Amino acid sequence: MQILKRALLEKCSQYVEERIKSAENAITSAKEASQDDTKSSAGDKYETTREMMQQEISRNEAQLYEAMKLKHQLSQISIDKSSDSIQNGSVAITDNGNFFISISAGLLTIENESFFAISSFSPIGKQLIGLRTGGMFSFNSKDYTILDIK
Repeated sequence: MQILKRALLEKCSQYVEERIKSAENAITSAKEASQDDTKSSAGDKYETTREMMQQEISRNEAQLYEAMKLKHQLSQISIDKSSDSIQNGSVAITDNGNFFISISAGLLTIENESFFAISSFSPIGKQLIGLRTGGMFSFNSKDYTILDIK
């Protein structure tokens, strides 16, 4: 059980680190492009390019901030404790898919088994939190039964 949770947590961490690195690289590229642009005789073109680069930097800084928030959320997850109800760090095995309650990182595959990494704040996460084995919920007109909690 701990090996599975650790592997899922590691995949989520890799996902977050890739998002952080991507945002940082985009910020660096936009700053370099902004600095490399030389002022032409048409000053408006220069100012427009600088403004576009500033917007690009701001957008990527927002993405970096969100990725850092995800990293913090991951650091708050304890995979060492077990519970008979679903909580952050739990793996919920259902009859219609497996869920790792952590951050929204999408589909993760561990040893040919699929898990959806979801946030406890997501619509499906909100329904899962607190359920016990045998519990049921519906999402997008699909019924789910909790078969096991790890």
